[in-house]
Amino acid sequence: MGKDKLKRFAEITAFENVIELEDGKILKSHWAPSHFKNNNPVILELGCGKGEYTVNLAKLFPDINFIGIDYKGNRIWRGAKTALEENIPNVAFLRIQIENLLDYFSENEITEIWITFPDPQPQISREKKRLTSERFLSMYKILLQRKAPIHLKTDSDLLHSYTKEKIKNLGLLTHTSTEDLYKSTLVDEVLSIKTYYEKKYLAHDKNINYLKFSFE
Repeated sequence: MGKDKLKRFAEITAFENVIELEDGKILKSHWAPSHFKNNNPVILELGCGKGEYTVNLAKLFPDINFIGIDYKGNRIWRGAKTALEENIPNVAFLRIQIENLLDYFSENEITEIWITFPDPQPQISREKKRLTSERFLSMYKILLQRKAPIHLKTDSDLLHSYTKEKIKNLGLLTHTSTEDLYKSTLVDEVLSIKTYYEKKYLAHDKNINYLKFSFE
């Protein structure tokens, strides 16, 4: 690991808006009152990377709590540092493996989920690692409140079509779907937020897929 990554790992241990591994388990079922000191809704960004969506959503919606989740601390560092520097209190970052979500959040604790440019895991042998596989969807169903939406924003045509198939097979409800977001009429101040990776894809004229769906 390079010196910069080691430095960032060391720094985030002192960031008040970063919770790591076992420390997050004690907040299960009471993230809003215990960590954020309010009773506002809680929204997750899964595989948040540098935290662009988490931070920018928090700016747009100061009365909602946002938690970015990723395992790579050197990436989380950027979003967490920005939130601290800009004094954005409704942002937190949780460094865990996403497959362990149920150890950190309780039934009906979450009001919305964003999945932004996750690894599409294109190999068939790695299907269970896709963040919209049945394995993960079953977790989200437990955590989400009734009719709560899930958003998927991805450059992967494969993951987009795979997720649509899962939605159909499981009888879920599709609210919005497009294979080329920026050529659609859907773009607003939320969907126009761009991650580090999205900017790279757009620079190469890659289409961006978007899906919004829910369990009912």
